[in-house]
Amino acid sequence: MRIAQVAPLTEAIPPKLYGGTERVVSWLTEELIQLGHDVTLYASGDSHTSAKLEALWPRALRLDGTVRDPNALHMTMLERVLLRADEYDIIHCHLDYYPFSLFSRQTTPFVTTLHGRLDLPEHQPVFSTFSHIPVVSISNAQRRPVPHANWVRTIHHGLPAQSLVPHESKQDYFAFLGRIAPEKRVDRAIRIAQGCGVPLKIAAKIDKTDRDYFEESIKPMMSGPGIEYIGEITDGEKVSFLGGARALLVPIDWPEPFGLVMIEAMACGTPVIAYNRGSVPEIVEDGVTGFIVEDEQSAIGAAYRLPELSRARVRERFEQRFTARRMAQDYLSVYRSLMGAGAPRLKVVAGDAPKRRLAAAENA
Repeated sequence: MRIAQVAPLTEAIPPKLYGGTERVVSWLTEELIQLGHDVTLYASGDSHTSAKLEALWPRALRLDGTVRDPNALHMTMLERVLLRADEYDIIHCHLDYYPFSLFSRQTTPFVTTLHGRLDLPEHQPVFSTFSHIPVVSISNAQRRPVPHANWVRTIHHGLPAQSLVPHESKQDYFAFLGRIAPEKRVDRAIRIAQGCGVPLKIAAKIDKTDRDYFEESIKPMMSGPGIEYIGEITDGEKVSFLGGARALLVPIDWPEPFGLVMIEAMACGTPVIAYNRGSVPEIVEDGVTGFIVEDEQSAIGAAYRLPELSRARVRERFEQRFTARRMAQDYLSVYRSLMGAGAPRLKVVAGDAPKRRLAAAENA
């Protein structure tokens, strides 16, 4: 199968530090190649891949201070994909709704995985207008705000089985991994750890938009005993960071679409204590791979129950549910289904000249 993977230019594939979507695209691409498929990856030039790399920009945009309008580069990349669309059997996009209008006007089947939140008011007209475009959700919870979208499947993320493995060490702290942002609630993680009398290590990036929040709300809390801020870490550092933790704390305050850090912890055999928001009940098996909680007090109570869990069992459930091979096979099933159904086309509304021309072309 000839497959085009169209990734964001924000981070390299795979990302050097933080970057959930780009990391998933890398894992999926490499698994598809291992399964014998011909994959072309549209991404930044500093990406590393076994696929054919088509690079629109030499460097990931987050690390390139010269770029002030990333949308211009993403629009250009989509046009480049469109011009070569007939070279592929399927086009798989990871740019949210950006490809919808353009790619509706060509014949190669395409599908979009939606990686972000969908609960904002402005999402409603987009998915109403493009209700025929096939989309994949990364959790069933992600679908709730836009049930009228053309959901073809939910495919949970997966990572290579041996990329993160259990680490033999003394588990003497809690871990927080990801971003420092209001919705991620590292402040809760700090209070939970302090309430348990357990040290907390924070490995997280701070976006420019969240710098004031960090300086005003979080940084003062880090002066407390047992709180250590590490900053962003690489994939190679995650085994020791997650494997050395009693649990990963995920005290989120938003409708998490997936939460990649949760399965990264599970791959290391580390249980997860997470708030009951968004995808959490789909990812965490309460009492098996961690605990699902409602508030700080119940999180503290769950922490005292961690000895009840088997870290070997946590790893086992990861292998059964969240590997990249399973993810790739799920996507191949979607590709084959769409290839059999034909490409989605733009709906025609009478009275619009461009749409009348499209209708005439379709009926020719």
